[in-house]
Amino acid sequence: MRVIAGSARRLQLVAPEGLETRPTGDKIRETLFNMLQWDIPGSTFLDLFSGSGAIAIEALSRGAESAVLVDASRKACACIRKNLETTKFTESGRLIFGDVMSAIRKLESEGRTFDFIYMDPPFRHETEKDVLERLRGSSLVKENTMIIVEAARETDFSYLEEMGYHLVREKIYKTSRHEFLKRGGEE
Repeated sequence: MRVIAGSARRLQLVAPEGLETRPTGDKIRETLFNMLQWDIPGSTFLDLFSGSGAIAIEALSRGAESAVLVDASRKACACIRKNLETTKFTESGRLIFGDVMSAIRKLESEGRTFDFIYMDPPFRHETEKDVLERLRGSSLVKENTMIIVEAARETDFSYLEEMGYHLVREKIYKTSRHEFLKRGGEE
């Protein structure tokens, strides 16, 4: 696994061993950031269920101003720390060890907002639905915040409109998908 583009291009990243995390592959990450490339420079990025930190680090490498990475696994956080050091993003990348809901509350209490909120929760547990429910009224989400959910290809998102989200874009891969969402009817 490597950083695909930007200032940390080609630097190798480490991922936690075992089956607890499922790092987003290079090709899917490249596709994702090719879709976002014009909006990343200068942005603020929140990476929930960070795993190796590869998504947020890719955003930082491509010019994001700052990123917050959240994970509840000690092994994952150790990898994220190492990857932030390798890429020299320890100043612009902040790591929060803990569960996502607690991290959201903490960031809200700090008055933070984000241009991008990315989540890649464990597949097939409907965790993304719980987090989207929490973000629906969160102060972390600005008017134009893009929320991106990585999920198993067969994940049901039929509840989005009822929950107050607008599907901006969808990208389906062989076994997974990215849903690009905004709150309300914002495009």
